[in-house]
Amino acid sequence: MRVLLVEDNKLLAQGVVMSLAKEGIQVDHLPSYKQAQVALDNEDFSAIILDLGLPDGNGADLLKLWRRSGVSLPIIVLTANTDFDTRLDCLDIGADDYLSKPFDVRELIARLRAIIRRQHGLDNNQFSYGALNIDFTCCEVHFRGELVSLSRREYQVLLEFAQSAGRVLTRNQLEQLTYGWDEVGSNSIEVHIHHLRKKTATELIKTVRGIGYILTDTL
Repeated sequence: MRVLLVEDNKLLAQGVVMSLAKEGIQVDHLPSYKQAQVALDNEDFSAIILDLGLPDGNGADLLKLWRRSGVSLPIIVLTANTDFDTRLDCLDIGADDYLSKPFDVRELIARLRAIIRRQHGLDNNQFSYGALNIDFTCCEVHFRGELVSLSRREYQVLLEFAQSAGRVLTRNQLEQLTYGWDEVGSNSIEVHIHHLRKKTATELIKTVRGIGYILTDTL
């Protein structure tokens, strides 16, 4: 899962990035309206955490712009403004959730999981597909009833497949959603997929020649 964090408070942003990374979530941080606008025009993300008080523009205006242009990604709004009308306005113009500063990052993570879960039609933080089971709350993976030990990147790759079950993902999509703007090796995705197959079953992730990869409901 790759999240775009638009927040001008550097210390707050660093804390959010570190906390979400521990949950297997890739976070890319930008501090301004214009940078966020350009990023979303050119990159793939799973969700957005958006501060309203940006130095070069109002986050609410950016939210409106995104929704009017057809952006359907889940968006959580952050703001120091606790005014009731402001909260209602943000929800009315397209925010999926709202969190007032200061906040506990554990609540942010829980709310992020909830909106991602709703987006993918899941009833809880458990994902089951064939013999594969993922518990998003504790980042645990079981295959055929056995606990599977994964690295952070392997877990992130598997999470992208789970959230796109039934759809082919290209290598470029997997690189963007897993690594964001972090440095990525030329064959990193292939290596992660090789390890995932080795730790589960070769047929769990099928190669679609010339296009990408797809998760199968292997039993």
